[in-house]
Amino acid sequence: MDIWEQLAAYRAAHEGRKIADLCTEAGRFSGFSATSDGLVLDYAKTNLCAEGRALLLDLAAHTGVAARRDAMFAGEKINQTEGRAVLHTALRAPKSARVMVDGQDVMPEIHATLGRMAAFAEALESGAITASDGAPFSDVVNIGIGGSDLGPAMATRALSPYAGRLRVHFVSNVDGADIADVLAGLDPARTLLIVASKTFTTIETMTNAATAKAWLGGRKGHLAAVSTARDKTSAFGIPPDRVFGFEDWVGGRYSLWGPIGLPIMLAIGPQNFADFLAGGHAMDQHFRTAAPADNLPLLLGLVGIWHSNICGYATRAVLPYDQRLCRLPAYLQQLDMESNGKGVTMEGRAVARASGPVVWGEPGTNGQHAFYQLIHQGTAVVPCEFLIAGEGHEPDLSHQHDLLIANCLAQSRALMLGRDMDAARALMAAKGLSGAELERQAAHRIFPGNRPSVTLAYPKLTPFVLGQIIALYEHRVFVEAAIWGINAFDQWGVELGKELAVALLPHVAGEAAGGLDDSTAGLLGVLK
Repeated sequence: MDIWEQLAAYRAAHEGRKIADLCTEAGRFSGFSATSDGLVLDYAKTNLCAEGRALLLDLAAHTGVAARRDAMFAGEKINQTEGRAVLHTALRAPKSARVMVDGQDVMPEIHATLGRMAAFAEALESGAITASDGAPFSDVVNIGIGGSDLGPAMATRALSPYAGRLRVHFVSNVDGADIADVLAGLDPARTLLIVASKTFTTIETMTNAATAKAWLGGRKGHLAAVSTARDKTSAFGIPPDRVFGFEDWVGGRYSLWGPIGLPIMLAIGPQNFADFLAGGHAMDQHFRTAAPADNLPLLLGLVGIWHSNICGYATRAVLPYDQRLCRLPAYLQQLDMESNGKGVTMEGRAVARASGPVVWGEPGTNGQHAFYQLIHQGTAVVPCEFLIAGEGHEPDLSHQHDLLIANCLAQSRALMLGRDMDAARALMAAKGLSGAELERQAAHRIFPGNRPSVTLAYPKLTPFVLGQIIALYEHRVFVEAAIWGINAFDQWGVELGKELAVALLPHVAGEAAGGLDDSTAGLLGVLK
């Protein structure tokens, strides 16, 4: 019996086990939680016990997770379909680190670029770099899409208590409504534009960039870029000292730690950005050195494998009880689903089991008044991942933070406990109902319970803690991909739609006809 069969047999043998019963055992929390620099992962509210966890750890060993992890940090070309190393972790490593790619230490160049970014940020913040009329900039608009937008937009919002003088805005959608709404409230005389595109050819980004450049009205010195295509940035009118590049061993959705994170640095300042990098690096070190049974990324990944492959749950909900993490679920959708939404192994064979669960979510408590109905009483079981801080940034509103904590803990507890028919009957009897009406109303108030969740708790949402959280989820994606045998670092699935959009544009513009399927031709007729 192989390890997957052993896990399936273990699941079948313990099908009727109640999470609530497990959580009454002394030491359940200490035995099924792990910590790293103040970050606490509680996975006690799952139906795993020591035997099941041991089998999952055996699975990680059997599938070579540790060896693949070490290969990644060593700069080996583990992105095999593109022949590239995977070294976003180097972007957050200290200057003293030594990371080799093709025989060359990449750390000096990484820190030289960080130094240029910091000097640029400090000069903008102080007003040493000015707009074309000699006055300071007040606003920055970052124009990107995908990894060039989701990460920076999420982190800038998350770290708003650390914001400086500059106001940072984001445009991503090629829908003209996006850029129109952002620019409508801004003064082109006070606005700096950052165009974030590695190749400077991304059609959505370059379309928005052209619109924004026209809006500037020919003002000089209002453009910067995050790109490796210096010939194209120069042709666009951006001087070389305003261009910040990065290497091909940094994938888009893993890139907010370097130049793509420039808008984060402009928003919170170089020192806070350095703390953000330090948090990510601390999680890297934990992932590399912690024992498997205490290793947060490994454990979070294994719990994901358990729920997805062994229990058959097709989705996971990310539920931050932290309003400033409102964009985290969207960020993790890309990180997880673009990385692990694959049906083919690195050897080119079909994946043997389900990969890439659907990731979704919204902040609590808003979600409680929206989709938690399905989570609690729906027919599909949705493993939930709660995030909660012990302390908010508003000491005069600590009573509201107490209510937030109570709601977060109550939701995971309610998912675990549920409510049976007897309790529902007693509830309706207390309201004065009896007979058939009592039975009917009680049936609507049953909660199945025994629904799993994990909780990630942290002292306060600081730059360091946000770095920890993001790196934790990056490595969780890595662990799951290694177990499934897929490449988490390419994204061929985004290409076909792009190609067909380019091919369709002449039809939409009325410059071509014929050659379309009947449905597409019909819709084009409706729209044009």
